[in-house]
Amino acid sequence: MRKPRDFDAELQALTDRAKALKTKKQSQLGELVISTGADILSIELLAGALLDAVGADATRKETWRKSGASFFRGDSARARKGAGRSAGGASPDGSSAQPPAGEADAA
Repeated sequence: MRKPRDFDAELQALTDRAKALKTKKQSQLGELVISTGADILSIELLAGALLDAVGADATRKETWRKSGASFFRGDSARARKGAGRSAGGASPDGSSAQPPAGEADAA
């Protein structure tokens, strides 16, 4: 006779696995922000840059992809230089963004 399946235990195991994967992804994104030096940016500036990247055209995304691949190969100085060139009109120091009160000296 077959052993009955414990659907509740299987569902709990899947839920736990999904939660662990989400936590790992968040940790990796945080590590990426720190390793690229983007942690010095204000949270508003970083969010704005990411939102701009999501809506960017294919040419800019390909340039950024190449720069990112170069970064992961260990050519980080060259990758950052390339990323600055393709900023699309934004100044490298982010002077067009208004920092929140108290963070004017941080940037």
